[in-house]
Amino acid sequence: MRGSVAWIRFAVVAGFVLGLEIACRAGWINARTMIAPSEMALSLAGIMADGEIYASLSMTVLTILGAYAISVTLGTVLGLLIHRYDVLRRATAPILAAWYAIPSFAFYPLFIVLLGFGRPALVALGVKLAIVSMIAATIDGLDKERRVFDKVARIAQLGALARIRLITLPAALPHLMTGLKLAFVYSFIGVVAGEFILSTAGLGYEIAYAYDNYDTTRMYGLILLTCVIAALINSCFRFYERRLPGGGVR
Repeated sequence: MRGSVAWIRFAVVAGFVLGLEIACRAGWINARTMIAPSEMALSLAGIMADGEIYASLSMTVLTILGAYAISVTLGTVLGLLIHRYDVLRRATAPILAAWYAIPSFAFYPLFIVLLGFGRPALVALGVKLAIVSMIAATIDGLDKERRVFDKVARIAQLGALARIRLITLPAALPHLMTGLKLAFVYSFIGVVAGEFILSTAGLGYEIAYAYDNYDTTRMYGLILLTCVIAALINSCFRFYERRLPGGGVR
């Protein structure tokens, strides 16, 4: 079954790329608007061979990892607290439900005033986008905890922290994987999008710079690089998720 799904996914992606290649080569899409996928790949190969992108790429990756680490750690802790205290759940439920209704761009001026231009503001933007997904996944996973675990914890006379570390979080891990994946996606989006405005370096800045200078070929090469990185990280998550009991939560 998994093999069939993988082949269908591959066929859809391959069909889209082939269709885009044909449309670009036939002139149905203006070359100034979009270049063919094969040209994007050649542009990416040239960018990687040139080597100048590596400094910006490493800066972006480190910023994403910082935002992701903060989001996962703080989101898990807040999820545990909200799940444990019903008054916190009732108080925060409307906030969590409406969190993504406010455009992230509305926070740019605030982050600039508080943190200035650069990495701290980008990390804050990534955390702002990612943390709620981790909170929600933690609460959902804990809500599904089996009652038998209560008996196990009492029999073993585990304290609160020991129970969380040895029973609660491991039992909720299949559900937490959803939060871990979404937190990465939102951290990635927040940081790269923020680099268009809040940074003078990084992958997002390089894409914006190429766009502003009408360097379409380089711009699409960098966009392809962004897509490749996101796809590789997502594949790593899926690889690990399949090794969880039950193959993870879908």
